[in-house]
Amino acid sequence: MTIKLGVIGTNFITERLFDAISTLEDYEVVAVYSRTEERATDFAQKHGATYTYTSLEDLAASTHINAVYIASPTSFHADQAMLMLSHGKHVLVEKPAASNYEEWAKMTEAARENEVVLMEAMKTTQLPNFLTVKEQLQELGTIRSGFANFCQYSSRYDAYKNGDIQNAFKPEFSNGSLMDIGVYGVYPIIALFGRPNEVRAQGHMLESGVDGAGSLLLKYDESQIIINHSKITQSVIPSEIQGENGSLVIQNWSDFHSVVHHNRMNKTETVISEEQHQNPMYYEAIEFAKLVSNQTLESIENSHKNSAITLQVLDEARRQIGLVFPSDQ
Repeated sequence: MTIKLGVIGTNFITERLFDAISTLEDYEVVAVYSRTEERATDFAQKHGATYTYTSLEDLAASTHINAVYIASPTSFHADQAMLMLSHGKHVLVEKPAASNYEEWAKMTEAARENEVVLMEAMKTTQLPNFLTVKEQLQELGTIRSGFANFCQYSSRYDAYKNGDIQNAFKPEFSNGSLMDIGVYGVYPIIALFGRPNEVRAQGHMLESGVDGAGSLLLKYDESQIIINHSKITQSVIPSEIQGENGSLVIQNWSDFHSVVHHNRMNKTETVISEEQHQNPMYYEAIEFAKLVSNQTLESIENSHKNSAITLQVLDEARRQIGLVFPSDQ
């Protein structure tokens, strides 16, 4: 089944998705939504889309599309997704999928009621090297600890320091380091190890009302995982999963560029990763297309459950650091 795609969000992340699907026969970019006709038309012409919309209701009711990619600010995800789902459209929604767990629960209910696909666009858990890590965990013996590190200096932080507070640092859009960057640490850990027994969080709050950086400690029965995230610093330190028999060292946690297995038992170091597509969104696009084609309503790795647990962890972390969004009210 060809995905006749409509998009909400005319930004760089949508550009990256278009690049990812440009070689996939499963996709046809059909429609673009923007608040202004000029922006919608410019974006549509650039990417070969036939139809433009300035009304979300009209997009949802359109007979020209059967799926929608949502790349708007996080605070808009829930309402936009439920509108599309209620009109029978399959939905691929950018991470984090919602502002909080309560919103996600409503979204999944709408997907089930309308028997359509709903998938969070978490690229990391669809990468071949992530799946290799998941398969290789048993080689480490009992997992005791881990460190997921993703710190990426925001291109908008210099403007923030000069008094220009852009959307990336505004609580009304459900933004901040935990939601924008920390989710890349939390979601794959949930996909690998499931729900933690305990969450402890710290964060550096900015005057705008969101966090600029922070860390989480996820405690399990026999292990603990530290997640480090930041939008106000840059880090080149690799991540690691440690077991009693060895460890896996991962370069660039969000994209899993390379993975090395350090075997304590025979004192060897083995590269177990493969070369991946240059656009990491390629694999999530393939997964979404498979779900729609096979009429499978949710992904195994990017499951409704994994997204739910991730948001519950993020909710608890926000509670502990005092990060509140208007969407929580």
